[in-house]
Amino acid sequence: MPHATRPGDLLGDRYQLVDLLTESEGGRFWRAYDRVLERHVAIHVIRGDDERAPALMEAARRSATVLDRRVLRVLDAECTDDQCYVVNEWGWGTSLDIVAAGSGALGARRAAWLVSEVADSIAVAHAAGVTHGRLNPENVLVDRAGGVRIIGLCVDAALHGLVGPDGPPPGGVQHDIDDLAGLLYCALTSRWAGASGSIVPAAPRGHGEVLRPRQVRAGIPRTLDLLCEEVLHRSPDRAPGTRHRELDDVVASARGVADYLAEFVGDPTGMPAALLASTPDVLPDEEQVVLPPVPEMLPHAEAPQPVPVPEPEPEPETTVLAATDEDRPTEAGVPIFGDDDDVSWLERRTTPAPPPPPFEAPPERPLFAPEPAAGAAPRTPRQGQGARSGPGGGKDDHYWPWDTGAGASTSSSALAAVTDEPVPGRGFLRLGVLLAALVLLAVAVVVAVNLGNGGSDPGSDPSGTASTGEAGRAGRQARGPVISGVSAAAFDPQGDPPSENDEEAGAAVDGDPATTWSTEGYNDQLGPPPGLKLGVGLVLDLGEQRSVGQVSLSFVGTPTSVSLFVTEGRPDSVDGLDPVAQGSADGPRLTLDAGGARGSHLVVWLTALPVGDDGRFRGTVSEVVVRAAPGE
Repeated sequence: MPHATRPGDLLGDRYQLVDLLTESEGGRFWRAYDRVLERHVAIHVIRGDDERAPALMEAARRSATVLDRRVLRVLDAECTDDQCYVVNEWGWGTSLDIVAAGSGALGARRAAWLVSEVADSIAVAHAAGVTHGRLNPENVLVDRAGGVRIIGLCVDAALHGLVGPDGPPPGGVQHDIDDLAGLLYCALTSRWAGASGSIVPAAPRGHGEVLRPRQVRAGIPRTLDLLCEEVLHRSPDRAPGTRHRELDDVVASARGVADYLAEFVGDPTGMPAALLASTPDVLPDEEQVVLPPVPEMLPHAEAPQPVPVPEPEPEPETTVLAATDEDRPTEAGVPIFGDDDDVSWLERRTTPAPPPPPFEAPPERPLFAPEPAAGAAPRTPRQGQGARSGPGGGKDDHYWPWDTGAGASTSSSALAAVTDEPVPGRGFLRLGVLLAALVLLAVAVVVAVNLGNGGSDPGSDPSGTASTGEAGRAGRQARGPVISGVSAAAFDPQGDPPSENDEEAGAAVDGDPATTWSTEGYNDQLGPPPGLKLGVGLVLDLGEQRSVGQVSLSFVGTPTSVSLFVTEGRPDSVDGLDPVAQGSADGPRLTLDAGGARGSHLVVWLTALPVGDDGRFRGTVSEVVVRAAPGE
């Protein structure tokens, strides 16, 4: 077997094997990582002395001549004494066999559009003299944008021994046309009826022939059914088009099939989104934005059957009890529940209700105390009663309740009860005042604790956002002066060359937030484990040995994780270095405390990047401000 047989091994000193996808007939299919171009690729590997090796190399050369956006291209090929391999472009998405096994058959327009896209690409290949040779559902992919991609053009057939080193076998074009009809059959019925082998369950047969799609699944348009019937029911003793001569030109070429299906679909607007909505979610860790599917208008659609409404249960019998006028309420319909769960209802009263009792007026109370009788002694006020002055007298002359001089007080028991009651609402007022005092006391305690801990006003943080962890501690410390004359360069130790967009690096320290420096776009997040690249960033030349206090970073896109390294010279790598500060920006700005680390160079090392509008991971730095440690 080839030397590279385990994940992590290098193939051709360039391709690092990641996942073994399939293994059969002495060959292996890998997902690998191109360390030079930093992207994922698909690699077919067989032994160097395998009899299929010459055919595989010739198939790779022929496949590379086809230029079509839907075909996953051949990127590299090599054959040595030990191993022979072909490198293909990697495609992210869901193959048609998984769609058929997961969400089931597609709608008529979606199925026709998918196969028309495949047929259009196969027509381009046939015009270049190249056939696929094994166009089964496993080699048709629905990518993450709803587009159609074709896998293994000519190469897959060579791996299965279907193609010789001298070129495609006779009848290769017709073999692809039969597989196109099989793809349409699979998309409509979730069964496979093509000429090539597939893991999709075979189509049912009757009287020695494959059943037509309309015999397997109801509601399939006759236009698509006729195309499958004409291609799949061909026999050696019958020329094409004998049953339906109007399809002679259609089934004669892949171009005819593509045009026929495109005419059935009509306006293809919205079809990628509708197709994407039909694919099962086989990658739960990746979010896919799916637009609403396009509704399909199928002929002979069955009308929905009305849902039967259950008959209501009969209401229990109730007994109406008589009630006397004395205990009958003023409104009818009040239920009465008996001991045996019987319910009865009161009737409306027949006689008017008696009038309410007359309202008793409160006793009259004089506004001013009367003049005391001659010779009457003033009364001593009761407990809880204060002295009150009457007309014409001083403060200590008369008291309330008062004595009229006849030996009896004019206050009644009702008046005494009123004078002993507290003023309404005074208790709630006292409670409100107490709560307000407690709130003010709590606020004063919080402010005192904050000032005691060395807290600063909100405007002391130059980032303009709240920070946590080390960033929070940096915002609470005194800030040193800004280090001027800083220059920047891109820093990518794992790249070749070891920099990314170095011509834009100066924009990160030019004092203008409108100018930015960005990394390259990556299909995977920095790792490990998501990707093999550990990080990328900028190296800042401080001009001389300085003690670094705070570093303020401005980013475009969130979240972005960053680590800071301070070194005495320009580093070649961050391996073996300890970061002086780390943090993650959930907003546009982040401030980190370097703790007074001393050196001549500062490395801003990005370890996690945000997702851009194109779906790729890309970090963008708009400005870096470096401050010296306080007191330097």
